[in-house]
Formats: sequence, C-alpha cells, structure tokens
Amino acid sequence: MKLLTAVIVLAAVASAQQTPANPLVTVSKNVFAMTAKDDVLRSVDKIPDALWSFQPVPTVRTVAQLFAHIADAQYEFCGLVTEGKSVSKNIENTRKTKAEIVPALKEAFAYCDAAYDKLTDANAAEMVPFMGMRITKLGAMDFNTAHTMEHYGNLVTYMRIKGIVPPSSEQGPAAGKKQ
Repeated sequence: MKLLTAVIVLAAVASAQQTPANPLVTVSKNVFAMTAKDDVLRSVDKIPDALWSFQPVPTVRTVAQLFAHIADAQYEFCGLVTEGKSVSKNIENTRKTKAEIVPALKEAFAYCDAAYDKLTDANAAEMVPFMGMRITKLGAMDFNTAHTMEHYGNLVTYMRIKGIVPPSSEQGPAAGKKQ
C-alpha cells in the first residue's frame, strides 16, 4: 500500500505540473480517488469480518451499514451526472454481510469513475436538480466526495475504538503522517 500511495502522490504532483485538458474535473476526480475512494476501500481491507456488525451505540450505523450507505450515495450523487437524476440501489437495506457489500461498494465507486469520465470542464458546469435546488454536475461530484469523507470519518472513529490504525493515518513514504 505504501508503494500505491507513493505512485498516487507522484501522479498528483506530475498532474499539477502539467495542465490537463479538463483541469477542474481532473482535480476533482483526483481528490475523490486519492482520498474518499482510496481511504474507504483500504478500510474494507483493514476491518475484519467480525467487526462488520460493530456499532459504538445503538443510535448509529454499524460498520456494514456505513459501507453500504457509502455505496448507495455513490449512485445518488454520481447518477446526477450519468443519468440526470439520483439513482437508488437500496444497498444499505438489502445487503448485510461483508461478502455482499464489498462487491456492491466497488461497483458503486466504478459507477462514479464512469461519471467522472463523462465530465469535461464545459459540461461540468451544467445544472442538475439536487435536494430541491439546482447545482452543477461538478458540484454534485464534489458533494459526493465530501459526503464519503464524512462517513470515512465515522469509520475512522470505529477503527480507533477497536485499535485499528485508519488508512489515512498510516505512515506514508513522503508524508510524515502520525498515527
């Protein structure tokens, strides 16, 4: 994983030195991939199956529900770009186990990758309906990243409670990250 992190950091630096064809979309996609998607998928690998039913208190989601909720949200936000509307997959209510949720989560992230592939800086400014208002397509994608990171924060807390170092806190090759 450290090698993967180094490659991503180097790609980001190289990308920053050259202006890509669609800089607004490229930066948004890179932030999504390097933070939200990467941190969540690496958390899947770090949290053992036995902890997927863990919830610190009864009023919050279990680990499994968090991952399933994150998967659902990928369709809701990225559907605005691919289909012009939020898409409901109802993963949180229909998938319960790690074996059921992980493939759905990976498919959901692939769905958003495909949405990013459809975006250009020009069409990213198109307005779409969202929660009773209108926002840009790129705004929907950035909101997705923020929402995913919000729930990654929940996962970080759960991992810390169980003595697991979250992926974003692992020592990286170039960054002096603290655990």
